[in-house]
Amino acid sequence: HTHAQHTKTEERESLQFKLGATKDYQLLESRNAPSTHMVGDNLGSWGHEFVRSLAGEIGQEYNARIINDGADPDEDAPFKDLLGMVDVIVPFHISHNAEAEAIDLLIEVQRLKILLGLDDAIDEKNYERICMYLLKTSDFMSDPEDYLEMLETAFEIYKKQEMYFDALRVALRMSNTEAIPGLLESCKDTLMKKQMCLLLGRHRVNVEVEDDDDEEYNPLIGNERLSEYFLKLAQDLDVMDSKTPEDIYKSHLAETGGFSRRRDTGGAQVDSARANLASTFVNAFVNAGFGQDKLMTPDSEWLYKNKDHGMMSAAASLGSILLWNVEEGLTQIDKFLYSSEEYVKAGAALAVGILSSGVRNDADPALALLTEHIEGDSHVMKCAACTGLGIAYAGSAREDVMELLIPVIESSDGGPTKMMEVCQAGLALGLVFVGSCDDSVGGAIVQRLMEATEDELNHTHARFLCLGLALLFLGQTEKADGMLEALRTIEHKISKYAVVMLETCAYAGSGNVLKVQEVLHQCAEHLTEDAEHQMAAVIGLGLITLGEEVGAEMMLRTFDHLLHYCELPIKRAVPLSLALLHISNPDFAVIDQLSRLSHDPDTEISQNAILGLGLVSAGTNNSRVAGLLRQLSEFYNKEAGHVFCVRIAQGMLHMGKGLITINPFHSDGMILNGPALGGILVLLHSCLDLKSTILDKSHYLLYYLTCAMNPRMLITVNEDMSLRPVTVRVGQAVETVGQAGKPKRITGFQTHQTPVLLQAKERAELGTEEVLAVSSVLEGIVILKDNPEYETEGESK
Repeated sequence: HTHAQHTKTEERESLQFKLGATKDYQLLESRNAPSTHMVGDNLGSWGHEFVRSLAGEIGQEYNARIINDGADPDEDAPFKDLLGMVDVIVPFHISHNAEAEAIDLLIEVQRLKILLGLDDAIDEKNYERICMYLLKTSDFMSDPEDYLEMLETAFEIYKKQEMYFDALRVALRMSNTEAIPGLLESCKDTLMKKQMCLLLGRHRVNVEVEDDDDEEYNPLIGNERLSEYFLKLAQDLDVMDSKTPEDIYKSHLAETGGFSRRRDTGGAQVDSARANLASTFVNAFVNAGFGQDKLMTPDSEWLYKNKDHGMMSAAASLGSILLWNVEEGLTQIDKFLYSSEEYVKAGAALAVGILSSGVRNDADPALALLTEHIEGDSHVMKCAACTGLGIAYAGSAREDVMELLIPVIESSDGGPTKMMEVCQAGLALGLVFVGSCDDSVGGAIVQRLMEATEDELNHTHARFLCLGLALLFLGQTEKADGMLEALRTIEHKISKYAVVMLETCAYAGSGNVLKVQEVLHQCAEHLTEDAEHQMAAVIGLGLITLGEEVGAEMMLRTFDHLLHYCELPIKRAVPLSLALLHISNPDFAVIDQLSRLSHDPDTEISQNAILGLGLVSAGTNNSRVAGLLRQLSEFYNKEAGHVFCVRIAQGMLHMGKGLITINPFHSDGMILNGPALGGILVLLHSCLDLKSTILDKSHYLLYYLTCAMNPRMLITVNEDMSLRPVTVRVGQAVETVGQAGKPKRITGFQTHQTPVLLQAKERAELGTEEVLAVSSVLEGIVILKDNPEYETEGESK
């Protein structure tokens, strides 16, 4: 009985009443009767409750007409009467602080464009809340077109309000690089323009400002002073002293320390090449960007404690230590470029690339110095130079780099060494053109995959060629469809792997539920061999749900199921995917889960979990993880591979002495940085076969993490870019979308003088009224201007 009543209420009474009344009035008017119909529509006078229920019914009626009467949603005619009411309701809601309801109604009737016509309703008081609601709701749109429409609407509203910095954030979120020059052009406020340039630099976008005073702006986009600010931060926090790997391992704290020193016979040898190699990386990560250390910069003695590829990584670590400081760095690396030892030379070439990561220099040292090696004959030099270019120009989409590297991809004959070069070049190009869908790069890589021999595709590094292709389409949703068809024609098991990778990269960070379901189907098959594509699928699950909290939490539950019911190959990838969802964000539950997996009897699961711990805690100095890693180094002290992984993880944990993050999201977690995610994916995909990548000779691929490294700082500067310390409050970020009034945006804050460090889930706000920030997000380098309305206490009396 209640059910019958329920269907009654679905007859949409308020709406029928309105529609019926409108018809009656039209009938009267057609007879020329004196109209008693009020001019305009006085819906508002019926009160909020009525308007609200009417709005809900309009949405239902709209859908009913599309489903039952087959009306075309793109045409206005079939919905004329409904849209007439929408035109009244939306301004009513917006003028009464119910922005969220207005937007919900417009989403229901698929007419977001109406917002752009409401110039009088949207003003400087409420545009921010409208845009915030649009941006946050866009995460839940399953259709890529609706998603883009919401972002575009927010973009246009910001532009109308002349908030070009916020408009730029939205443009980067849509990865719409075409809009950037226009925004910079129309922004007349020099400070805001500088702030936009800083954001572009942080996002590694390669744009040139063509302007009368461009020497003010271009260096900011090119991150030319990043090193200087980073060192100021380090001085301010008093962490300038170099750290040695031993400071990080703290092996004197090991419980078995006393014994092992007495009997060296049982444990690993004291000065083994592998232990030295691990120390090289730890040293490179820990002193990253500080320009000085205890192993490499004093003299070249350490170089010769490594052998072959180890020497290469050791020489390359100079690039990491001198990170971002191109001028100074080149003078130090220069002498190694002419070494007689081929591996040292290769390492120096790679160092030049690492050094210039994300920094634009007019002289283009990386391109100038590495060109000859790519065109040369030496295999080692070629691999190093490709990797160097990939790191130096990540995300810059430079044509000249493409012209250099495509011939390397197209080269064939020459067996496994040649294939290695091809894959390194493909990976580098994927990173340089990340998210750009470039046809010539994509075409070259697919062509090469199709023409490759069986043996070449069995080469473990072939995965990096597929990754290079996938990175081209990072976050570009359906633009990858054509490429997917081409990949499916390859007759080799790698075809499945490449397809899964490309598809998950294309939907990276979209939170698209339908794709998650598709990918989960891939994992449902029980395979014990040839399951590479399933491992890629598990990483893909993390990729798709990245950056969207609800999805990420649901994913944690899914991973539990995978660990219970799936075969080994899938379990091996779970810790990697888990880490991907929490990069530089040591969440208690995740660390717990990874810590359990790090003691798993299966070597690969435990090694991946150990590296996962490193990624989750990268650059946070998290003491809990530090303790876990020290325990693991004892637990596995007989297993060289495990110890190496533990060391690398310790290096990541203390990255930049805790001043650097590798989280690919920035600007309040809104924008996903392509090069950063690309660098992390290189590491994750090498982990699918650690034995033949990082634990073998291609450990230098670890340096791809440089693309993701950024200072996790907030530095406030004056208009002339000199430091200006102010008090700020730093606390846990709180979601305030759609709340009434002016809710607090952070909770549990502490007050500090800038420069300060920010953690993954933290936000900062100014603690004083004297200054205003030019940027709406306090993160990175922020320009301050004096608040004209501020009065000191003396004046107000």
